[in-house]
Amino acid sequence: MVGAGALIVRAWRKRHRLAIAARSALSGPASARRAVEARSSVKIDPFILALLATLCVAVVVPCHGAAVPAFNALATVLIAMMFFLQGAKLSRAAVVEGLRHWRLQGLILLSTFALFPLVGLAMRAGLRIAVPGALSEESWTGLLFLCALPSTVQSSIAFTSIARGNVAAAVCAATASNILGLFITPLLVGLLLGRHGAVSADAVVGIVLQLLVPFIAGQILQPWIGGWVARHKKLITFSDRGSILVVVYTAFSAAITGGLWHILSPAALLWIVGVDLSLLALVLLLTWGLARAGGFSREDEIAIQFCGSKKSLATGVPMAKVLFAGSTAGLIVIPLMIFHQVQLLACAALARRYAARPADIASAGRA
Repeated sequence: MVGAGALIVRAWRKRHRLAIAARSALSGPASARRAVEARSSVKIDPFILALLATLCVAVVVPCHGAAVPAFNALATVLIAMMFFLQGAKLSRAAVVEGLRHWRLQGLILLSTFALFPLVGLAMRAGLRIAVPGALSEESWTGLLFLCALPSTVQSSIAFTSIARGNVAAAVCAATASNILGLFITPLLVGLLLGRHGAVSADAVVGIVLQLLVPFIAGQILQPWIGGWVARHKKLITFSDRGSILVVVYTAFSAAITGGLWHILSPAALLWIVGVDLSLLALVLLLTWGLARAGGFSREDEIAIQFCGSKKSLATGVPMAKVLFAGSTAGLIVIPLMIFHQVQLLACAALARRYAARPADIASAGRA
């Protein structure tokens, strides 16, 4: 009886496995792909964990005393290295090719450097009337600084690719945004913050020396070292993420020693999260509406939405270090760091939704 029971159990298990396999086969590769995407979507970006760990270290063991000049020097070297490698990686031919689609590129740049600041100013005016004192002037400075930043490169291109959008246009738009941002962002910061927050000549010189000069040097050497840089992507990842982590640590260390937690309350932090969420939602909706009104194809619409709604942590953190000295920089980059996480999560979900549309819609676009 026991042997017969065991045989029955084994037969039932085999039949159950065959039934599952049959259902998987009938469901086709699309279901398998969705299952893989569902499993992969729950993974946490290691860089986000590294950022959180860096913040914890800055809170527990802030940099102070004789270590501050050493960490500042290290941050300067890593930032220069990052922009040098970005310049060496960038292909001039790809930029020229993408700039031919001038209507799309223009709309993305207008969204990045005009729509974002206008929405930010409108939100500040509205919230000051509705809830006076909800956010401090330093927090609003951080939010308006966020609005003046260029678009991201990696995530804009990655999400456009996942959503089956115009990847070539996304590459050019994100690249042009970052190059122009080196000039436009300091000017926008001065305009948005008024005379009290105007960018000084020393800050402009600092941006030129720390960011623009290394980038131009990389572009000059690109024909000779571009291939080597492209083959060593881990070096670019290290310079990008390493420079951000070091700058975040030094900025937050200065903020902690300067009494950050006496300035930023938990309620203020929640307000910043809410404003970031609202800002992203409004810009995503507006870029979608403008692309539709402009008669762009679905692929172009996706590129406009993803490139026009992003803000670059990689450019913003080093620029904040130059523009805002001392403990102020640590407080000002908080809205940007929160926005970075929000845009990754929201746009990942949006990209998966676009990717799930039928192939004929993806290819046909809009008449």
